[in-house]
This record gives sequence, C-alpha cells and structure tokens, in this order.
Amino acid sequence: MTTSRLAGASASGAQLKSVSLRQQAREALRTRIVLGQIEPGQVESVINVAAGLGVSVTPVREAIMDLANVGMVEVIRNRGFRVPVLTDHDLEEIFRVRTMLEVPAMVELAERADRAPVTRFRELAREITDAARVGDLVAFLDRDRQFHLGLLELLGNRRLVAMIGQLRDQARMEGLQKLADQGELTQSGEEHIAIVDAITSGDAELTAELMRKHLTHSRGIWAGRVEESA
Repeated sequence: MTTSRLAGASASGAQLKSVSLRQQAREALRTRIVLGQIEPGQVESVINVAAGLGVSVTPVREAIMDLANVGMVEVIRNRGFRVPVLTDHDLEEIFRVRTMLEVPAMVELAERADRAPVTRFRELAREITDAARVGDLVAFLDRDRQFHLGLLELLGNRRLVAMIGQLRDQARMEGLQKLADQGELTQSGEEHIAIVDAITSGDAELTAELMRKHLTHSRGIWAGRVEESA
C-alpha cells in the first residue's frame, strides 16, 4: 500500500481517538488487511502507518506485534511489516477448518433447551444485510464478525471463539468491493437472518445446511467471486 493511500485515511476521518490507541490501531489495521486495502507482500513503514492514523509510532508498533502473533502480518526487522500473500489453497484450508468447527457449533446452539439469547442476533443480521445493500464494507465486516463470534461465545468456549477469530483474520476480502458493486453481498446478509431463525426454531438439520451453504458462499466472497454450494 502506498504512503498516499495510508495518509488518505486521515482525510477520510479515520484518525484515532486518544483512548486505547493500541486497540484502535489494531482494529483499524485488521480491517484494512482483511479488506485487502494493504497490499499483501509489500513492506509497509510503521512511521507511514502511524502518520496515516494520526497517532505516534508506539501504539502502531504494539498493534503490529499483536497482529503478528495471530499470523496477520510478518514483522520485517528495521523495515516495518508486510501482510503475507495467501494462495487459493490457503483460503480453502481456512474455510474447511471453519466449516468443521462452526457447523457443529451452530447445531449445538439449535439443540440447546434455552435458545432465547440467539434472538438478539436477528437485529445484527439485519444490520449486516443493510450494510451489504448500501455497500458499506467496513460496517458489513464489523457486523459479520460480531455475528459469528458472538454466536460462538454463547457456547462458553473461549478457545473456539479465539480459533475462529484467528482464522477469519488470516483470510482476505480483496474482492469484496467488486461483489458489493454487483449486489452480491445482500444474499450473504439474508443468509444470516435465516441462520438465526433456524437456530431459534430448534431445527438442527436446517441450521447445519444453512451454515454450510453460508460458509461456501463466504469462501467465494473472500476470494472475490460467487460460489454456489454443492
């Protein structure tokens, strides 16, 4: 990513507040990486990134170390950092593991006696759909993350949430803008609503089917193309 693109974040209102700068820098960088706004394989300067976010170098350096610990970036000594280049095989591995973990997790939620906590995710699913419809990629990504990790948190398994969160971070959404322009993201948003309805109705079989279909579509979205389930 060029210096001008990074600096442009300041002009677009992306400067950070003076509270929890490390966390804010981490979230800002995570969003840019997942959306493909930082070019994979290209060495980035910590100084340039800090200038673009309107903060000092220290919280950005700390944020980069946090992201390096989960495999989102590689630290280049005395030069900065870079985002690893992902192959199609890498994406396939990520989504196969997500399917292996998330499908049975959602089935477990559907089979639970108390499914009431799931109902609040219907509004979040609507927000995902609204963001997709207007092409608000940052909101789409944020709500999508809240939705999937939030449902997993209901199971009380912190390690599962952390694993899925890390897998999501290691993927990319470089083709998201193209699909948003084509109106293909709205279907993904609507799938979230259907998943919530299936879980709250206690239909484990339908939940598994919808979740597999959703992850197949998500695999295509993150690769920049539309993929239909088998």
